Amino acid sequence: MSTEVTLLGVRHHGPGSARAVAAALEQLRPDAVLIEGPPEADQIIALAGEKDMVPPVALLAHVVDDPARAAFWPFAVFSPEWVAIRYAVEHELPVRFIDLPAAQTFALAEAAGGVPGGTSPAPGTGTGPASDTDGDCGTVPAGTAPVVHDPIGALAEAAGHDDPERWWEDVIEHRAPGADALAPFAAVAEAMNALREPGSGTAVAVGRRDELREAHMRQQIRAARRAGHTRIAVVCGAWHVPALQSMPTVAHDRALLAGLPKKPKTDITWVPWTHRRLSQHTGYGAGIDSPGWYHHLFTAGSEPVTRWMTKVAELLRAEDHPVSSAHVIEAVRLADSLAVMRGRPLAGLTETLDAVRSVMCDGSDIALALVHDRLVVGDALGEVPEAVPAVPLQRDLARLQRSLRLKPEPEERQLDLDLRKELDAARSRLLHRLRLLGVDWGTPARSAVNSTGTFRESWRLRWEPEFAVRVVEAAQWGTTVEDAATGKAVETALGTTELARLTGLAERCLLAGLSTALPAVMRVLGDRAALDTDVAHLADALPALVRALRYGDVRGTDSSALEGVARSLADRICIGLPSACTGLDADGAAAMRARLDAVHTAVGLLASAQVDPAAETGRPAGTQTEGATAPGTAENGRADSHDAPAVAAVPGGGDSPADRWAATLLALSRREPSAGPATGVPGLLRGRAVRLLLDDGRLDSEEAGRRMGLVLSVANSPADAAGWVEGFLAGGGALLLHDTRLLGLLDAWLCGVSGEVFVDVLPLLRRTFAELEAGVRRTVGERVAAGPLGTGPTAARAAVRLDQSRADAALPTLALLLGLPAPSGNPGPPRIPRQSDRRAR
Repeated sequence: MSTEVTLLGVRHHGPGSARAVAAALEQLRPDAVLIEGPPEADQIIALAGEKDMVPPVALLAHVVDDPARAAFWPFAVFSPEWVAIRYAVEHELPVRFIDLPAAQTFALAEAAGGVPGGTSPAPGTGTGPASDTDGDCGTVPAGTAPVVHDPIGALAEAAGHDDPERWWEDVIEHRAPGADALAPFAAVAEAMNALREPGSGTAVAVGRRDELREAHMRQQIRAARRAGHTRIAVVCGAWHVPALQSMPTVAHDRALLAGLPKKPKTDITWVPWTHRRLSQHTGYGAGIDSPGWYHHLFTAGSEPVTRWMTKVAELLRAEDHPVSSAHVIEAVRLADSLAVMRGRPLAGLTETLDAVRSVMCDGSDIALALVHDRLVVGDALGEVPEAVPAVPLQRDLARLQRSLRLKPEPEERQLDLDLRKELDAARSRLLHRLRLLGVDWGTPARSAVNSTGTFRESWRLRWEPEFAVRVVEAAQWGTTVEDAATGKAVETALGTTELARLTGLAERCLLAGLSTALPAVMRVLGDRAALDTDVAHLADALPALVRALRYGDVRGTDSSALEGVARSLADRICIGLPSACTGLDADGAAAMRARLDAVHTAVGLLASAQVDPAAETGRPAGTQTEGATAPGTAENGRADSHDAPAVAAVPGGGDSPADRWAATLLALSRREPSAGPATGVPGLLRGRAVRLLLDDGRLDSEEAGRRMGLVLSVANSPADAAGWVEGFLAGGGALLLHDTRLLGLLDAWLCGVSGEVFVDVLPLLRRTFAELEAGVRRTVGERVAAGPLGTGPTAARAAVRLDQSRADAALPTLALLLGLPAPSGNPGPPRIPRQSDRRAR
């Protein structure tokens, strides 16, 4: 009995090739279908017929012992291989994948240092039509004649076309099958034979990997013949057709495959895919520039251009663009006219986009970019049935997604959570746990709702197909999301030496509700904190640790283990900060200023989270322990009488972290250079310390003005004074408007700086004032230009003429709002007198 083998050479992910394959299979009526793909998927190929299997989908293969070594074989509804699979499954025909096994692909990639994959090119390889026809060019031996690496490019050039993509679309993708469905495949086979003919002027190199793959394909065709099949259809990349037409001896192919490296154990499954991922040319993409357009061509049926323009109009209308039916009609006419002028059988994507830009977008590339993103590429996300093989972690994640009503979607969307609600708190824990596992399905975002409460959380959600690989990788740490996140957190803590990363990890454990992992992380954190003496490291670590203390109330988690470590870090920072800030250069001072602000905020949070010290010690609030001396209250063995009234009394005396931090800032502000910059704290940090004390009410405006006057005196370096001003004004310049005495000091200092020195300090001053609010800069300029500045806060008040009658008319309304008795002498409803018309003057 003779066996008929029909080779259907296709272009991967080509709608024209897919239509041609469907027509050819209907004509052939084969009894077996062989498809280019990993043979490990033969046992799950029948799942393609399930009603819940919705393309785009992909075969995911990975090494069991190293899940990071993974590869995808994507399929879209317009992929010829997918059409062949569905035909075989629907007709209950034997269907097999015949490419080199995925395990062998991993072994070869590891030996060569490459990236495995099916139809996806590896990073750094060519991404044009050559990769779409599955050609693997390999390397060219030295001394050989130059070869072409782009099969379709060579054919297009031979046909007189300079655009390979456009030529292929005109010849294959835009044409419907004719009376003989096999004729296009015969023409493609003839062209590929010419390209692979040795010695031809358009010869294309054949790589070692291609030779191995084709040898394995031939072996599988022989196996199908031995199984008794008489009408075999083989769907493969057009590039491989010549190698499968001329079958060498069995011994030849066995010799080629004998030297393959040892295969690792591999698992394979189906996973959802996206059109956007199909459009990427590297990594796990497929290099299809317009998957949305190809999907439309394959599914639209008749009049694809008209239906496409209707979709475009619907999209633009939804985005508030004025598009009418007349626009659609005119765009279709223009696209068809452009196709005729350019000699194309059908208006392609180029013609349709040109027409859309001219007619519907009024020449705007912004609106056209929206069309390209939403329709030409698209965000279609496939679905797979529950019966597909999956690791336990993946099944637990799918269960949580269903129970929490969080559907994976390729479109980016905002999710606002109220952590006081049980459902939202569970969603937050899931997203934080996934982030610990490297699955960044959600990323924290700024909420559109103005709220300062810690009970509100906002996320940007977007599901990416490669998250399936990361879930498989994370399965080594546990079978559930919680167990895996716990295992990953503990392992990360044991391998981390940086204190700031450890405190950040502790914070993430609290956010994720990992009560089992937190004790282990805290033990490592305590050990690292005890050994780390770098104040900068301690300052970087404290903010995250203190932020985590707030989560116990909102999330119901116990954060008490963090309090002792946080207090210890704060105390050590207070002790070592003045010395650590001494002698810093400009870059070091700028970095330390950021740490100073972060620690100041953290100490404020830490103080607000503490119990009243009076309740712990039994002392009356506001008293201080006998003999207690705040650090920095004396300098060179002498008490500074000017500093005594500067620090305001606070409840708890000097025992609270806030009091110790205020004393540290005070000591920092007094460490002026005595014999050069290396002998004191830079002016940037001293000025910032004074401003922080002033904003907290620990320093009054009189004392702040006195310190500014001393710094801006002629005895100090202008550069140091400019740095002091920059640090002082970093918290906002409105202070200069409320206290013109400070503004007068600054103005007098600037006027007294010599011309040469002014050039040196000008960059610092420009940077300082550039950070102020625009309204503050304008008002400061107006105040200085108005004449002599006042000597205190009252002088800053602008002279505004008060209209007493209009002011009195507002009193009854204010009294009603405040719940106060109505003012006497104002009976009846309030009446605001008409303002005089100034234009009549």
